[in-house]
Amino acid sequence: MRIEFDRDACVGHNRCYLLAPALFDVDDEGYAVPLVGGELPVELEAAARLAADNCPEFAITIEGGDA
Repeated sequence: MRIEFDRDACVGHNRCYLLAPALFDVDDEGYAVPLVGGELPVELEAAARLAADNCPEFAITIEGGDA
């Protein structure tokens, strides 16, 4: 499983950072910054799904896995 992040779609709600701080940080302008590239460790898959499911702009999608 891997995270796909569309920076152009992100408007800075920061739900991903609040729900999955191991996967996302926030830049100086308030936009999300993914912290993990490539395949996610199994222990972060639930957090990735939670972040994707709660992104109001659908800027986060999950590739692979049971998404």
